[in-house]
Amino acid sequence: MKRTFLKYVLLMTISYVCWSGSACAQQNIQFTQYVFNSLSINPAYAGYKEEWFAQMALRAQWLGVEGAPKTAVFSIDGILDPRDRKMGLGFQITSDRIGPQSANSATVNYAYRLQLDADDTQRLSFGIGAGLAQYTLKGDLLHSIDAGDQALPVGNDSSLKPDIRLGVYYNSNFLYIGASVTDVFFGPKAESYASTPTSLKIDRSRHAYLIAGGLVNLNPDLRLRPSLLIKEDFKGPTSADLNMMIIINDKVWVGASYRTDLALWKKQYADLSKQNSISGVAQFFISERFRLGYSYDYVTSKLGSSQNGSHELTLGLAFGKVPRSMICPRVF
Repeated sequence: MKRTFLKYVLLMTISYVCWSGSACAQQNIQFTQYVFNSLSINPAYAGYKEEWFAQMALRAQWLGVEGAPKTAVFSIDGILDPRDRKMGLGFQITSDRIGPQSANSATVNYAYRLQLDADDTQRLSFGIGAGLAQYTLKGDLLHSIDAGDQALPVGNDSSLKPDIRLGVYYNSNFLYIGASVTDVFFGPKAESYASTPTSLKIDRSRHAYLIAGGLVNLNPDLRLRPSLLIKEDFKGPTSADLNMMIIINDKVWVGASYRTDLALWKKQYADLSKQNSISGVAQFFISERFRLGYSYDYVTSKLGSSQNGSHELTLGLAFGKVPRSMICPRVF
């Protein structure tokens, strides 16, 4: 490949460092507010709230950096059989942009939920998701010093890729744990390119997630909700989120999150310093059915001086014919 200077070379480098992906494999989108709705990382979560729930999430990352990631997600999930509450169904549409590249996807998720005790305080769910993702690279946003550089696509370079995801999710009134795999078709060694062999197209790689958390009742109006997310892409450093939420009167949630890298085993990747961030998270129940969430991420690495943090906003709405008197408070 000829020596090429891309308009977004700095942005791509930052993306590589902070997401620890490879040159041909991109880290999946990660929302700070997954703590309110884990459908995006585990299909077995579909129907957990035991009512129909719609959520829109908007994320603007690394403000101040040209071409920084911008993501929008809309999801809806609920119970197909309100009486037995054994089958959950969820839909999710995602749009993600970073510099000259974009990814749009749609996924359908199904979960089968087993009742583990007579009081129905414990459920074990098995989930599967299927969908399509379209990856696009806009060649007109890329520039080189050499005319006719074959490394750059002419116009838009686009391709469709299938996505299969699997998950398992256990919950009781005071504990949850889940494991899942997304982008099953993209293995750790998969190298998926677009139509031309010199394309700079970037596709996702397979990811595994482990989520866990609990609930501690301090008094009738105050509860603690610690949680953990571990994300593995089998190439870069393992990512870990440590979260703590305080729930006040079941209407106001306030907390913080700390994201860091873990070296669980030896991998062949660049020797990067740990890219950490801290986040403030809040969720407010405007009414019994409508909730509003906001979070702010601050990067504690050297990247912090080059950008103005990341903002994330979520809007959630519960609806349906299931009487809310039948639904226990769902805090996971």
